[in-house]
Amino acid sequence: MKRYIFLLILFCAIISTASAQKKFAVYAVGFYNQENLFDTCHDEGKNDYEYLPNGSYHWNGMKYTHKLKNMARVLADMGTDQLPNIGCAIIGLSEVENDNVMRDLCSQEPLKARNYQYVHIEGPDQRGIDCALIYNPQLFEVTDAHLYPYVYELPEDSAHATRGFLTVKGKLAGEEIAVIVCHWPSRGAGSYYRELAGKQVRVIKDNLLAENPNLKIMIMGDMNDDPVNKSMTTALGAHANIEDVEVGGLYNPWYNILVKKGVGTLTYNGGWNLFDQIVMTSNMLNKKDAKDFSTLKYFRPEIFRRDYMMQTEGKYKGGPKRTTSSGVWQDGFSDHLPVLVYLVKEVQ
Repeated sequence: MKRYIFLLILFCAIISTASAQKKFAVYAVGFYNQENLFDTCHDEGKNDYEYLPNGSYHWNGMKYTHKLKNMARVLADMGTDQLPNIGCAIIGLSEVENDNVMRDLCSQEPLKARNYQYVHIEGPDQRGIDCALIYNPQLFEVTDAHLYPYVYELPEDSAHATRGFLTVKGKLAGEEIAVIVCHWPSRGAGSYYRELAGKQVRVIKDNLLAENPNLKIMIMGDMNDDPVNKSMTTALGAHANIEDVEVGGLYNPWYNILVKKGVGTLTYNGGWNLFDQIVMTSNMLNKKDAKDFSTLKYFRPEIFRRDYMMQTEGKYKGGPKRTTSSGVWQDGFSDHLPVLVYLVKEVQ
């Protein structure tokens, strides 16, 4: 499959003045919580009744059409500050209802223009919301996809099915990578359940590396926890500083963004949380002053926001503009902001 390499001279200068004659390919990988992207039809066995025309949100064709258009606008804009007209090679998604929704989303003009394709596997969540992934096939080639189930330890919890961990393998910049897309249990479920998710994803990561130590892995999603919480630091084992990451370990660039800069991806009681994160394995990192980009490496993170995505009045002023606020349809986007990371590889 033909691949297009996009060069940013600015990145060359930032990476190293000593390597001014070198050229680098830059890729953006993102994640975005779609905040209840439901269609208007009932899915058998799912509790999706709120999002039907006669449900509490009075969800109809007009609202669904607007929601698709709004989400596609953000998805198409992600990454274009550094990669104009190109955007992200890969974007993980949460809170999408089904295959039909994904097909409608990728049919929206700004995504269709780049020929975005999708990976979705129907999961067991009782509300019917799943994780998914969209990708530009000119940049990323999918080779395998698997949904690993979230497994409860306590017998009394076994009836409460929830989202699994969508794991997609493929090739980016000619290298083998895996993306694990997550939507961990909500805050209402208690920290134990998110710590359990962290442990299970860590096992998935370790097993993938045992099969292929050179595999580069990114774990992304709405973790329903901040980078400082035990589910991320202890259960998953994601470190705040690159120097502390062991071989096969994980780096979390969002830890210091929240702690030192106080910014996040969603608001609660006037403050910011940073539930939406992308962490990566040690083989994607340059430690200390090393600047070896001969293979695909992490460069920097970004919380993506545009003025049109933000609420300018009312209870949630200053936060993300939601689809619905206090039961009133806002024709907004999501209660979360997207995140992305830029990856760099030297052009040989």
